Amino acid sequence: MSEASSSDQTQEAGHSTPAVRQPHAVLDLPSRRFKGLKIERLLDLANRAQPIRMLEVGTGSGGIAHYFGTHPQLRCEVDAVDVHDNRLVAEGYRYHQVHDTGLPFANQSFDVVLSNHVIEHVGDEQAQRAHLAELRRVVRSDGVGYLAVPNRWMLVEPHYKLVFLSWLPHAWRTQYLRAMGKGEIYDCEPLRLGQLEKLLADAGFRYRNLCVDALRATFEIERPQSAATSVLRSIPDGLLMPWRRIIPTLIYRFWL
Repeated sequence: MSEASSSDQTQEAGHSTPAVRQPHAVLDLPSRRFKGLKIERLLDLANRAQPIRMLEVGTGSGGIAHYFGTHPQLRCEVDAVDVHDNRLVAEGYRYHQVHDTGLPFANQSFDVVLSNHVIEHVGDEQAQRAHLAELRRVVRSDGVGYLAVPNRWMLVEPHYKLVFLSWLPHAWRTQYLRAMGKGEIYDCEPLRLGQLEKLLADAGFRYRNLCVDALRATFEIERPQSAATSVLRSIPDGLLMPWRRIIPTLIYRFWL
């Protein structure tokens, strides 16, 4: 799991059991620092009561968990889980190996839960619903969550770098992947905006689309002096919001 990994799923004891999906961990640690800072700003964590009990599902390289666990201003107590251990950094947080969408924590354990490019890796819709149900179970009633997932209508699929891969009917995607020599099976399930919002609502979450906020934050953090950032600052939200259905990554804040 994570900008990471998981597996094809079957059901056992109410949770999904992994089979063959491959890890897709992002192992570029500097990019994980930028992502951590973006999440911090989008969730306004500086204004939350501390210490913040935080869970990252699908930690991948461990960079985001490390960012929050060693933050110089925020006091975060961080737990991180994944089905594959691809960590490059282990300091500042507690790591737990998991085997499916089930989480080894008590109900209402966390103030903040992070699902960063995880839900497309856990399996089919049933597994995605199980993932969200577990997030709802472990987040506190006054807690907040962050969820990011590739938009099905992105031009270039980010895991395999193929144009229009996720636009194709599901049954055709693996054939395209093999024809282009990029792999043997397409093991991701990117979502459409309406599809994701229905899953969040069905899980019992309220939510807010952060695509425009995240776009602005990305440019401000990664390219603060660029001409593109200057132009973006001059464009009102009202002109950007209609494009949120085709922004490459769907990003949401959610809460109970």
